[in-house]
Amino acid sequence: MEAIVQTRKFSTDNREGLTEFHSFVRVSCPEQTFEDQMGSVLSALAGLVAGSDVRFVRFFLSDAANQQKLLAQTMPSYTFPISFIQQPPLDGTKLAAWVYHTQGESADIDLVWDAYMSSGSMGALDQMSDIFSGYGRKLNERGLNLADDCVRTWIYVHDVDVNYGGVVKGRRDFFSTVGLTPDTHFIASTGIEGRHPDPMRTVVMDALAVRGLKPGQVQYLYAKDHLSPTADYGVTFERGTAVHFEDRTHAYISGTASIDSKGCVLYPGDVRMQTRRMLENVEALLSETSATLNDIVMAVVYLRDTADYLVVRRVIEERCPGLNAEFVLAPVCRPAWLVEMECIAIV
Repeated sequence: MEAIVQTRKFSTDNREGLTEFHSFVRVSCPEQTFEDQMGSVLSALAGLVAGSDVRFVRFFLSDAANQQKLLAQTMPSYTFPISFIQQPPLDGTKLAAWVYHTQGESADIDLVWDAYMSSGSMGALDQMSDIFSGYGRKLNERGLNLADDCVRTWIYVHDVDVNYGGVVKGRRDFFSTVGLTPDTHFIASTGIEGRHPDPMRTVVMDALAVRGLKPGQVQYLYAKDHLSPTADYGVTFERGTAVHFEDRTHAYISGTASIDSKGCVLYPGDVRMQTRRMLENVEALLSETSATLNDIVMAVVYLRDTADYLVVRRVIEERCPGLNAEFVLAPVCRPAWLVEMECIAIV
């Protein structure tokens, strides 16, 4: 059975410019074995590789401990960064993939992706510190640096209710050593439940940097009438980051939930109202860079409870029909938050 490929693309009137695609690849038959579902997804990925320049892939797996190794061994030896995260797709299938791919070239858009970074240290705090230290060294080897060039991170935490505090402290302590403070800026980020195949590796990170950034090219998004500064409750990430290129703007919206301007959870226990407030918050962030919900090219929606899937999907489809999104099981960093969404928009 063929996989389903849902794609949003962005291009300008310049036919020789860069066209960007964000595709979600998934299967339609949850009853298939993992091997059959994997074959369908990998076949679709091969088609994208043949027709475009694939820059980054993330696989969402239902059981990473039993699936990741087989998946990695079965696919060809691709050179683009690939991430494997246990975040079960909520449509009942065993895997899905997010693929960022392009056609053409741009003189000023040079995205540098990294994926699947982890550490063998003991404890979430030390693992987070090790991951950022190693990532910083990797950027330095490319002539980049974390404080100036990294615009987005994705941090996946095994047993987020227990280990998120260590991740927060490890990130905050490392950031202070490279000059990232409430008086300077942080990095847009999602920090959420996600599992590495090795249960001892409690933290996994993907990241995106941009080569050639110039002063004033990066804009930080706050929506302070809707959301509080993250430093108000001790965490160190930006609500959103926009990068302005010659012919387009990328807006990277961090994981966003039902929160108010004082940092409080709104509508505890009511997933329908939390979803509506979440979308309102995302819309407010996007508006600061002249984007709307209609400009979203990819989104990931995270749910704590699988029983909320149909309700949340229905609310989002009513507000954002045709949204290019993947829905996965992944508890948010506060138990009272029932739903969270991240996205990328291009205008």
